[in-house]
Amino acid sequence: MASHRRPSGQATAVVLALAEEPATWRYGYELCQRLDLTAGGLYKALMRLADHGLLETSWESAVAADRPPRQRYRLSGSGVALAEELATEPPVPPRAASAVGALGRWPWPEGT
Repeated sequence: MASHRRPSGQATAVVLALAEEPATWRYGYELCQRLDLTAGGLYKALMRLADHGLLETSWESAVAADRPPRQRYRLSGSGVALAEELATEPPVPPRAASAVGALGRWPWPEGT
């Protein structure tokens, strides 16, 4: 994944959390609680990761009649490769990037 530079702290935290069990589908609320991120910050990171092919998304198929379906997330093959690369780098606290607004300046590879 040499074409990707390091993502924001929030996105890095999401990728690394999902990489612990890359085949397991996760819900946004679960990630918010686990990573202590705001919903707004988390969902921006999830959308950017998905837009760049680093996440797979799916609506849950079996839902109770009293609630709407939820969207689920897991790493794609590219996301797993990025997670492996990020795991070898020094960590950045998730909130550090949001403090300076780095999420909006994600350094994507050229042409994406």
